[in-house]
Amino acid sequence: MQVVVFGRKYKEENRPYVQELLDALQEVGATLYIYRDYFQSIKEHVRLPNSYALFDGYLDFRVHRIDVVIVLGGDGTMLDAVTHVRDSGVPMLGINLGRMGFLASIEKQNIRTAIQKLALGRYTLVERTMLHLESMPPLFGELPFALNDCTILKSETSSMVTIHTYLNGEYLNTYWADGIVVATPTGSTAYSLSCGGPIVMPDSGNIVLTPVAPHNLNLRPLVLSDQSVISFEIEGRTDKFVCTLDSRHTIIDSKQQLAVRRNDFGIKLVQLEGSSFLQTLREKLTWGADMRN
Repeated sequence: MQVVVFGRKYKEENRPYVQELLDALQEVGATLYIYRDYFQSIKEHVRLPNSYALFDGYLDFRVHRIDVVIVLGGDGTMLDAVTHVRDSGVPMLGINLGRMGFLASIEKQNIRTAIQKLALGRYTLVERTMLHLESMPPLFGELPFALNDCTILKSETSSMVTIHTYLNGEYLNTYWADGIVVATPTGSTAYSLSCGGPIVMPDSGNIVLTPVAPHNLNLRPLVLSDQSVISFEIEGRTDKFVCTLDSRHTIIDSKQQLAVRRNDFGIKLVQLEGSSFLQTLREKLTWGADMRN
Protein backbone atom coordinates (compact mmCIF):
# COMPACT_ATOMS: atom_id res chain seq x y z
CA MET A 1 0.00 0.00 0.00
CA GLN A 2 1.49 3.33 -1.09
CA VAL A 3 0.25 6.25 0.97
CA VAL A 4 0.65 10.03 0.82
CA VAL A 5 0.31 11.90 4.12
CA PHE A 6 -0.94 15.44 3.47
CA GLY A 7 -1.27 18.32 5.92
CA ARG A 8 -1.01 22.08 6.07
CA LYS A 9 0.57 23.26 9.31
CA TYR A 10 1.96 21.53 12.39
CA LYS A 11 0.38 22.28 15.76
CA GLU A 12 2.02 21.05 18.93
CA GLU A 13 -1.26 19.79 20.41
CA ASN A 14 -1.57 17.44 17.43
CA ARG A 15 1.88 15.88 17.83
CA PRO A 16 0.61 12.63 19.47
CA TYR A 17 -1.84 12.05 16.60
CA VAL A 18 0.68 12.77 13.87
CA GLN A 19 3.09 10.38 15.57
CA GLU A 20 0.43 7.69 15.93
CA LEU A 21 -0.41 7.93 12.23
CA LEU A 22 3.22 7.59 11.16
CA ASP A 23 3.76 4.67 13.53
CA ALA A 24 0.57 2.91 12.42
CA LEU A 25 1.51 3.22 8.75
CA GLN A 26 4.94 1.79 9.44
CA GLU A 27 3.40 -1.12 11.38
CA VAL A 28 1.22 -2.16 8.42
CA GLY A 29 4.18 -1.92 6.04
CA ALA A 30 2.93 1.01 3.99
CA THR A 31 5.21 2.74 1.52
CA LEU A 32 5.07 6.28 2.81
CA TYR A 33 5.23 9.64 1.03
CA ILE A 34 4.95 12.89 2.98
CA TYR A 35 3.81 16.12 1.35
CA ARG A 36 6.97 18.23 1.22
CA ASP A 37 5.60 21.42 2.80
CA TYR A 38 4.05 19.42 5.63
CA PHE A 39 7.26 17.47 6.13
CA GLN A 40 9.15 20.72 6.65
CA SER A 41 6.80 21.66 9.49
CA ILE A 42 6.79 18.29 11.30
CA LYS A 43 10.34 16.97 10.84
CA GLU A 44 11.69 18.54 14.04
CA HIS A 45 8.74 17.45 16.17
CA VAL A 46 7.99 13.80 15.42
CA ARG A 47 9.89 10.53 15.07
CA LEU A 48 9.97 9.81 11.36
CA PRO A 49 9.63 6.29 9.92
CA ASN A 50 12.67 4.30 8.86
CA SER A 51 11.77 4.79 5.21
CA TYR A 52 9.83 7.54 3.47
CA ALA A 53 9.96 9.85 0.47
CA LEU A 54 8.69 13.36 -0.23
CA PHE A 55 5.67 14.22 -2.34
CA ASP A 56 5.35 17.52 -4.19
CA GLY A 57 1.88 17.49 -5.67
CA TYR A 58 -0.29 16.58 -8.65
CA LEU A 59 2.45 15.61 -11.10
CA ASP A 60 3.82 13.04 -8.66
CA PHE A 61 0.69 10.93 -9.15
CA ARG A 62 2.01 10.19 -12.64
CA VAL A 63 5.35 9.02 -11.25
CA HIS A 64 4.21 6.99 -8.22
CA ARG A 65 1.37 4.52 -7.99
CA ILE A 66 -0.36 6.02 -4.95
CA ASP A 67 -3.20 4.03 -3.39
CA VAL A 68 -4.59 6.63 -0.98
CA VAL A 69 -4.01 10.16 0.28
CA ILE A 70 -4.41 10.48 4.05
CA VAL A 71 -5.25 14.04 5.02
CA LEU A 72 -4.44 15.31 8.53
CA GLY A 73 -6.49 18.37 9.45
CA GLY A 74 -10.01 19.66 9.06
CA ASP A 75 -12.32 20.05 6.09
CA GLY A 76 -10.27 23.03 4.87
CA THR A 77 -7.21 20.80 4.61
CA MET A 78 -9.27 18.27 2.67
CA LEU A 79 -10.23 21.01 0.21
CA ASP A 80 -6.56 21.93 -0.17
CA ALA A 81 -5.71 18.30 -0.87
CA VAL A 82 -8.32 18.20 -3.65
CA THR A 83 -6.29 20.79 -5.60
CA HIS A 84 -3.43 18.27 -5.69
CA VAL A 85 -5.45 15.08 -6.24
CA ARG A 86 -7.53 16.58 -9.10
CA ASP A 87 -8.40 13.96 -11.73
CA SER A 88 -5.82 11.39 -10.62
CA GLY A 89 -8.53 9.09 -9.25
CA VAL A 90 -6.61 8.53 -6.01
CA PRO A 91 -9.02 8.27 -3.05
CA MET A 92 -8.74 10.43 0.06
CA LEU A 93 -9.15 9.57 3.73
CA GLY A 94 -9.52 12.48 6.15
CA ILE A 95 -8.47 12.40 9.80
CA ASN A 96 -10.13 15.21 11.70
CA LEU A 97 -7.76 17.42 13.67
CA GLY A 98 -10.09 20.39 13.22
CA ARG A 99 -13.62 21.12 14.38
CA MET A 100 -16.69 19.92 12.49
CA GLY A 101 -15.15 17.38 10.13
CA PHE A 102 -17.78 16.36 7.58
CA LEU A 103 -15.09 15.50 5.03
CA ALA A 104 -12.33 14.63 7.49
CA SER A 105 -14.65 12.21 9.24
CA ILE A 106 -12.17 9.93 11.08
CA GLU A 107 -11.75 11.14 14.64
CA LYS A 108 -8.18 11.42 15.91
CA GLN A 109 -8.82 8.91 18.69
CA ASN A 110 -9.48 6.23 16.03
CA ILE A 111 -6.33 6.63 13.92
CA ARG A 112 -4.80 3.20 14.56
CA THR A 113 -8.09 1.37 13.98
CA ALA A 114 -8.64 3.33 10.77
CA ILE A 115 -5.22 2.44 9.39
CA GLN A 116 -5.73 -1.24 10.21
CA LYS A 117 -9.06 -1.27 8.37
CA LEU A 118 -7.44 0.53 5.43
CA ALA A 119 -4.60 -2.01 5.25
CA LEU A 120 -7.04 -4.92 5.39
CA GLY A 121 -9.24 -3.48 2.63
CA ARG A 122 -12.20 -3.04 4.95
CA TYR A 123 -13.58 0.02 3.20
CA THR A 124 -15.55 1.19 0.18
CA LEU A 125 -14.99 4.15 -2.12
CA VAL A 126 -17.66 6.80 -2.54
CA GLU A 127 -17.69 9.28 -5.40
CA ARG A 128 -18.34 12.96 -4.70
CA THR A 129 -19.30 15.28 -7.54
CA MET A 130 -17.63 18.64 -8.03
CA LEU A 131 -18.42 21.99 -9.67
CA HIS A 132 -16.70 23.60 -12.65
CA LEU A 133 -16.54 27.37 -13.08
CA GLU A 134 -16.56 28.66 -16.64
CA SER A 135 -15.48 32.27 -16.75
CA MET A 136 -14.42 34.92 -19.20
CA PRO A 137 -11.77 36.15 -18.62
CA PRO A 138 -10.60 32.84 -17.08
CA LEU A 139 -10.27 32.56 -13.30
CA PHE A 140 -8.36 30.21 -10.94
CA GLY A 141 -5.83 29.00 -13.53
CA GLU A 142 -5.61 25.20 -13.70
CA LEU A 143 -8.00 24.81 -10.76
CA PRO A 144 -11.44 26.05 -11.89
CA PHE A 145 -13.25 23.40 -9.83
CA ALA A 146 -14.65 23.01 -6.32
CA LEU A 147 -15.70 20.10 -4.14
CA ASN A 148 -17.87 22.18 -1.79
CA ASP A 149 -19.09 25.33 -3.46
CA CYS A 150 -18.70 28.33 -5.72
CA THR A 151 -19.82 31.66 -4.30
CA ILE A 152 -20.29 35.20 -5.50
CA LEU A 153 -20.14 37.70 -2.66
CA LYS A 154 -20.07 41.44 -2.11
CA SER A 155 -16.65 42.87 -1.34
CA GLU A 156 -17.86 45.82 0.71
CA THR A 157 -19.66 45.69 4.05
CA SER A 158 -22.14 48.45 3.29
CA SER A 159 -24.11 47.45 0.18
CA MET A 160 -25.74 44.42 -1.39
CA VAL A 161 -24.91 42.84 -4.71
CA THR A 162 -27.45 42.30 -7.48
CA ILE A 163 -27.09 38.90 -9.14
CA HIS A 164 -29.13 38.17 -12.27
CA THR A 165 -29.32 34.38 -12.47
CA TYR A 166 -30.07 32.14 -15.45
CA LEU A 167 -30.81 28.41 -15.51
CA ASN A 168 -29.83 26.64 -18.74
CA GLY A 169 -29.96 29.99 -20.52
CA GLU A 170 -33.42 30.94 -19.23
CA TYR A 171 -33.84 33.81 -16.79
CA LEU A 172 -34.46 32.43 -13.28
CA ASN A 173 -34.39 35.32 -10.82
CA THR A 174 -32.57 38.41 -9.61
CA TYR A 175 -31.08 38.13 -6.14
CA TRP A 176 -30.53 41.26 -4.06
CA ALA A 177 -28.33 39.81 -1.34
CA ASP A 178 -24.90 39.67 0.23
CA GLY A 179 -24.15 36.96 -2.28
CA ILE A 180 -25.10 33.52 -3.57
CA VAL A 181 -23.78 30.00 -2.97
CA VAL A 182 -23.77 27.24 -5.56
CA ALA A 183 -23.10 24.02 -3.64
CA THR A 184 -22.59 20.36 -4.39
CA PRO A 185 -24.24 17.77 -2.13
CA THR A 186 -20.89 17.63 -0.30
CA GLY A 187 -20.97 21.41 0.12
CA SER A 188 -24.58 21.36 1.33
CA THR A 189 -23.24 20.84 4.88
CA ALA A 190 -20.82 23.78 4.59
CA TYR A 191 -21.49 27.49 3.84
CA SER A 192 -24.83 26.73 2.18
CA LEU A 193 -26.11 25.11 5.39
CA SER A 194 -25.15 28.16 7.46
CA CYS A 195 -27.19 30.29 5.03
CA GLY A 196 -30.31 28.15 5.51
CA GLY A 197 -29.76 25.70 2.67
CA PRO A 198 -30.88 22.05 2.84
CA ILE A 199 -28.71 19.03 3.56
CA VAL A 200 -28.50 16.97 0.37
CA MET A 201 -27.48 13.31 0.21
CA PRO A 202 -24.11 12.84 -1.54
CA ASP A 203 -25.49 10.62 -4.33
CA SER A 204 -28.61 12.68 -5.06
CA GLY A 205 -27.39 14.22 -8.33
CA ASN A 206 -28.21 17.78 -7.30
CA ILE A 207 -26.83 21.29 -7.05
CA VAL A 208 -28.06 23.68 -4.35
CA LEU A 209 -28.52 27.41 -5.04
CA THR A 210 -28.61 29.34 -1.76
CA PRO A 211 -28.82 33.15 -1.38
CA VAL A 212 -26.71 34.79 1.33
CA ALA A 213 -28.78 37.20 3.46
CA PRO A 214 -31.31 37.99 0.69
CA HIS A 215 -33.13 41.33 0.79
CA ASN A 216 -36.35 39.67 -0.47
CA LEU A 217 -37.52 37.38 2.31
CA ASN A 218 -39.59 35.23 -0.07
CA LEU A 219 -36.41 33.94 -1.72
CA ARG A 220 -35.54 30.40 -0.68
CA PRO A 221 -32.78 27.93 -1.55
CA LEU A 222 -33.34 25.90 -4.72
CA VAL A 223 -32.38 22.29 -5.36
CA LEU A 224 -31.49 21.78 -9.03
CA SER A 225 -30.36 18.90 -11.20
CA ASP A 226 -26.58 18.65 -11.48
CA GLN A 227 -27.07 18.54 -15.24
CA SER A 228 -27.97 22.25 -15.04
CA VAL A 229 -25.83 25.18 -16.12
CA ILE A 230 -26.24 28.24 -13.89
CA SER A 231 -24.97 31.56 -15.20
CA PHE A 232 -24.74 34.98 -13.58
CA GLU A 233 -24.62 38.69 -14.36
CA ILE A 234 -23.51 40.86 -11.46
CA GLU A 235 -23.94 44.52 -10.59
CA GLY A 236 -23.79 46.69 -7.49
CA ARG A 237 -22.95 50.11 -6.09
CA THR A 238 -19.30 49.15 -6.26
CA ASP A 239 -17.68 47.34 -9.17
CA LYS A 240 -15.66 44.87 -7.11
CA PHE A 241 -17.00 41.49 -5.99
CA VAL A 242 -15.54 38.29 -4.58
CA CYS A 243 -15.72 34.94 -6.33
CA THR A 244 -14.67 31.80 -4.46
CA LEU A 245 -14.06 28.15 -5.24
CA ASP A 246 -13.93 26.30 -1.92
CA SER A 247 -11.28 28.12 0.14
CA ARG A 248 -9.75 29.98 -2.82
CA HIS A 249 -10.94 33.46 -3.80
CA THR A 250 -10.37 36.21 -6.32
CA ILE A 251 -11.72 39.71 -6.99
CA ILE A 252 -13.97 40.19 -10.03
CA ASP A 253 -15.94 43.05 -11.57
CA SER A 254 -19.33 43.37 -13.30
CA LYS A 255 -17.83 42.57 -16.72
CA GLN A 256 -16.92 39.06 -15.60
CA GLN A 257 -18.94 36.31 -17.27
CA LEU A 258 -19.61 33.36 -14.96
CA ALA A 259 -21.32 29.99 -15.36
CA VAL A 260 -21.28 26.97 -13.05
CA ARG A 261 -21.89 23.35 -14.04
CA ARG A 262 -20.97 19.86 -12.85
CA ASN A 263 -17.27 19.16 -13.18
CA ASP A 264 -16.04 16.52 -15.63
CA PHE A 265 -14.40 14.53 -12.82
CA GLY A 266 -15.13 13.93 -9.17
CA ILE A 267 -13.25 12.95 -6.04
CA LYS A 268 -13.21 9.55 -4.33
CA LEU A 269 -13.44 9.35 -0.55
CA VAL A 270 -12.58 6.31 1.55
CA GLN A 271 -15.52 5.14 3.68
CA LEU A 272 -14.28 2.71 6.30
CA GLU A 273 -16.28 -0.32 7.36
CA GLY A 274 -18.77 0.63 10.05
CA SER A 275 -19.08 4.27 9.02
CA SER A 276 -21.52 6.12 6.74
CA PHE A 277 -22.68 9.60 5.77
CA LEU A 278 -25.77 9.20 7.96
CA GLN A 279 -23.61 8.30 10.94
CA THR A 280 -21.47 11.40 10.30
CA LEU A 281 -24.60 13.58 10.20
CA ARG A 282 -25.88 12.19 13.48
CA GLU A 283 -22.55 12.65 15.22
CA LYS A 284 -21.65 16.09 13.88
CA LEU A 285 -25.13 17.60 14.26
CA THR A 286 -25.93 15.69 17.50
CA TRP A 287 -29.13 14.34 16.00
CA GLY A 288 -31.11 12.14 18.36
CA ALA A 289 -29.19 13.38 21.39
CA ASP A 290 -31.11 14.74 24.37
CA MET A 291 -29.07 17.81 25.35
CA ARG A 292 -31.31 18.69 28.31
CA ASN A 293 -29.45 16.44 30.77
